[in-house]
Amino acid sequence: MGYEGLYRELDMDVERHQELMDLLFDVYKELFLSRKNRPQGMAYFDGLMAEIHGKRIEELMEIKKQGKPLVGTFCIFVPEEIVVGAGGACYGLCGGAQFSIPDAETHLPRNICPLIKSAYGFKLQRTCPYTQISDVIYGETTCEAKKKTWELLGKLHRVYVMHIPHKKGDVEKDLWRREIEGFMRQVEELRGSPITYEELKKGIEVVNAKRRAMRRLYSLRSANDTVPITGLDALLVNQIAFYDDPERYAAKVNELCDELEERINQGISVFPKDAPRLLVAGTPMAPPNWKLHSVAEEAQAAVVAEEACIGVRYFRDDVDTEGCETVGDLLEALLERYMKIDCACFTPNDERVQHILDMCREKRVDGVIYYTLSFCHTYNVESKKVMDALKAEGIPVLRIETDYSMEDVEQIRTRVEAFVESLR
Repeated sequence: MGYEGLYRELDMDVERHQELMDLLFDVYKELFLSRKNRPQGMAYFDGLMAEIHGKRIEELMEIKKQGKPLVGTFCIFVPEEIVVGAGGACYGLCGGAQFSIPDAETHLPRNICPLIKSAYGFKLQRTCPYTQISDVIYGETTCEAKKKTWELLGKLHRVYVMHIPHKKGDVEKDLWRREIEGFMRQVEELRGSPITYEELKKGIEVVNAKRRAMRRLYSLRSANDTVPITGLDALLVNQIAFYDDPERYAAKVNELCDELEERINQGISVFPKDAPRLLVAGTPMAPPNWKLHSVAEEAQAAVVAEEACIGVRYFRDDVDTEGCETVGDLLEALLERYMKIDCACFTPNDERVQHILDMCREKRVDGVIYYTLSFCHTYNVESKKVMDALKAEGIPVLRIETDYSMEDVEQIRTRVEAFVESLR
């Protein structure tokens, strides 16, 4: 309770927040801290998780006191480079916990995505300091449930909704260009001054460096027959990218990668050489949603990649600033980069299928788990197209649909163990 004064300043429900953190730390200790042969570099990320609602919130409060913008988001379409360029902080608000869902269901239908309910429930409960500290929350229109929920969330907090195009033609590009320009104006309004060319370019460079570090980790997760880090630990590192200071985070990921390279050179693997290698595709996994990875790796399969927004989709592409001489040029570069995102909200979405097949070849996976949250209609429907393509290439695939509760863990465990055994 060392941060009680800070929490009360943010109008949080301190007692319920402590209940949440007690549950989180118990799960974290069981899933992460009890594991052996973890890289020493994971100590930083363990420490950040221990203080994710403490020291990191104090850092954000200092940014806020300096009059710089704090922006909470739910989607990797929101161009964080603009916020970073303004000297502010951009962070994820997606909910990954069952804890807040019963409260959310007093306002929202039960048969919508648990990620949306979890995030909305945290605002109702006033138990998420990231939500409470945000100057503005940016929603987006990637699905019907989200865009209607933002209307309700707007009654509780300042919300701005970005319209995400669902096709990639010239008309949609024009729309997305205007959305990016409008986003920048909103951030400038929050700060009270225009963002200069130098500031925006610096913001782009900082985020590009973060993505490069994440790609380096991705490439080292499976080198030849050596797997130097568990998929669960790598997932955690990816998740923390959405909360930590981006420059510090990139430095710490690179330090971890230095250690992983040394482990590879020494042949230190966290799995046997013959362990089946899995790729997880589908909906994003916000912390503390670690259920699938923990089950799969307890079955002695190595999760070597995630295709989702919490994985390759987030860090695959940089913003190319070569030849950019004005703020308008930089915004156009942002437009080009973000239009490469292959979210299931797009139609047609053949590039996502091709990216998954390319990842399977690159990572030499033995099988794919297509993971979807219940009532996530875009990814659920698109699973047919992805699974057909995988089967045509002779790549085994298992589809798992679940929510954040632990009621189906044993059922998932039975299915995953059988799948992994079939891959042997």
